[in-house]
Amino acid sequence: MTGYPLAEVIATGAGPDTLPIAWDETAGLFSAERWYWIATTGDHNRPHLRPVLAVYVDQRVYSTTNPSARKARNLANRPVVAIAARAPTLDIVIEGKVTWMDDIERLQRVGDAYQEKYGWPVTVTADGSFDAPYGAPTAGNAPYRVYELTPICAYVSFPRSGGH
Repeated sequence: MTGYPLAEVIATGAGPDTLPIAWDETAGLFSAERWYWIATTGDHNRPHLRPVLAVYVDQRVYSTTNPSARKARNLANRPVVAIAARAPTLDIVIEGKVTWMDDIERLQRVGDAYQEKYGWPVTVTADGSFDAPYGAPTAGNAPYRVYELTPICAYVSFPRSGGH
């Protein structure tokens, strides 16, 4: 998937001679991680932070939620998020817009990515959700809606020795 602008990468916490890394490198480091935290905004503009599993497919970030979960309600009302990962040498926060995914072909690619990365055996349903024999303990039961995050901005910080 090409032809759209990629996210702007902003380096923070780095030395004065450190240049921001390219989006492709940021995305590769982000994609390689297994554990993420996602921040949504709830009622009364209160933040809602949760651990999630996510995959990076076609230059987009995908994650799931039970339709009745607070995270799903927040995303339906305010479709913008920040998702964070800690790579070995830096921290990455990606901000972007969220849309609900219902394209069966893309859902299958996302499901395959979940199987490859986490060993999570999902099945794409006719209504564009995931069914699975199990989910995360905090995720509730299937079905799981899949949301797509289109990155707009990425913040990369260099908290450990030397920066990048």
